[in-house]
Amino acid sequence: MKSMTGFGCGEASNECLVYRVEVASVNRKQADIVVNLPRELNSLDSRIRKQVSETVSRGRINVGVSLKSVESKGGSLSINLPLAKEYTEAIAKLEEHLGLDGLVSRFDPSRASGVIQLGENLPDPEDAWPLLEEALKESLSKLLEMRSTEGAHLKSDLESRLTKIKGFLKKISEQAPNVVKRYRDNLMKRLDAAGIELNLDDERLIKEIGIFADRCDISEEVTRLESHFAQCQKYFESDQAVGRPLDFLVQEMGREINTIGSKANDASIAQIIVESKTELEKIREQIQNIE
Repeated sequence: MKSMTGFGCGEASNECLVYRVEVASVNRKQADIVVNLPRELNSLDSRIRKQVSETVSRGRINVGVSLKSVESKGGSLSINLPLAKEYTEAIAKLEEHLGLDGLVSRFDPSRASGVIQLGENLPDPEDAWPLLEEALKESLSKLLEMRSTEGAHLKSDLESRLTKIKGFLKKISEQAPNVVKRYRDNLMKRLDAAGIELNLDDERLIKEIGIFADRCDISEEVTRLESHFAQCQKYFESDQAVGRPLDFLVQEMGREINTIGSKANDASIAQIIVESKTELEKIREQIQNIE
């Protein structure tokens, strides 16, 4: 079991550049991959998405790629001389047409946008891909490691809550037989208060109690819930993406618990049902974090 929350970072370098890839993931029903690449490497977007989709099946995954010079920690400076020349020629034309003096002499090309740039001379995408792929694989490996660790914590919490629901179901099963007995006793009291004398062997009384007993029988719901519990435990132990089947299973468990509550017709059981539904809702919330 894996969480959908995680982070991973990987680096690879040659004699000129360090390739750094950061991958972060959060909850999302479907796989939603967002890739941020330097413009010169945009052609590698599809390859990165393919690698990520083969590793992660659900969640919003943000992939960030950055490059820096090996020699300079702060990057390298480059001067765009043609752009500086164009700026100067444009200022000269402006000075001539407006009849202003001193514009060119006061113009500082180093302060013009784009003349001096901080950055790296990026390689061709095909040359960059081997190192970028290496960094990406390292970051995805660390992402999976963190998602597995988070998944272990989720598993522990889910098992604890499922154990509570099992305990609630056991209490309900123990109290269920008493529901029919209480109904029979109350029915006899009401008949006696109304002045109607019937003994326990009266066919009409036996039929009425039998109909009530059949209507509040919860044995089928209990059996299905126990089956759902066993299936949940199998999913908890799985290394596959189990978020969706677990979500479906919890919905089915909710239906069975609701049915038991409507059938039981007993105040004490109704209170246990409320506690069970509270724990089940917490399980449902946690499952939204599972891949």
